[in-house]
Amino acid sequence: MYTLKILINRGWYPALITALAVAGYILGWPIEAVAPAMILILGIGLVVTVIKARERQLERSSVKLRQLAEYFNRRFMGDSSLSIFAVIDGLFGVENPKLWEWARACDMSRRIFNSWSDSFISRMKSDIGLRKFADYLHSYLNEFWLITSQYHDFVEQFYEVAEKMEVPQEAIDQYNKFVMEYNAFVQNFRDNIMELRSISRTGIEPPSVKLAQEIAKKGG
Repeated sequence: MYTLKILINRGWYPALITALAVAGYILGWPIEAVAPAMILILGIGLVVTVIKARERQLERSSVKLRQLAEYFNRRFMGDSSLSIFAVIDGLFGVENPKLWEWARACDMSRRIFNSWSDSFISRMKSDIGLRKFADYLHSYLNEFWLITSQYHDFVEQFYEVAEKMEVPQEAIDQYNKFVMEYNAFVQNFRDNIMELRSISRTGIEPPSVKLAQEIAKKGG
């Protein structure tokens, strides 16, 4: 059954060309009459094959994008200990009112980001489930890029704070652990964008998904 399906999907035009050639030979049709029809069938078959190959690539890329988004939401959002917002919460233990004020503002942003990310995942699952990936993939790629870009702003802010002020070593260790996994995610996202650029215009450059910087231990 699977072989028959492949034959129908991919081998229909070679089979039709062969059948036409055999019929022409048996019936004595002139080659001048048969050749144009064979060329036309070949051309149509190749176009259909290219279109279906692109659709399969788009489907694979959309699935990868959804998996990346789900991973980001699970590992770096919500109540995850690897969330940059969880790392920022560690600053509440520092006797510095300015840091407390910034951490509280980040905590408010955390709720907005959690809602945005959850909504994004729900919409993506719904549309991919309906096989609308070709229609929505470009917009979802751009939205996910926007989510991660704004998220990275908080990563950079924490890095700058930790470089300029006294921050508990536990918070730095937690941040550096976050950096290792986050940068692996960033590389996967960059690879996904590069793959999409080979089959569709994305308007996004892979390096625009920024890596996080590790914080060196204080005092050497």
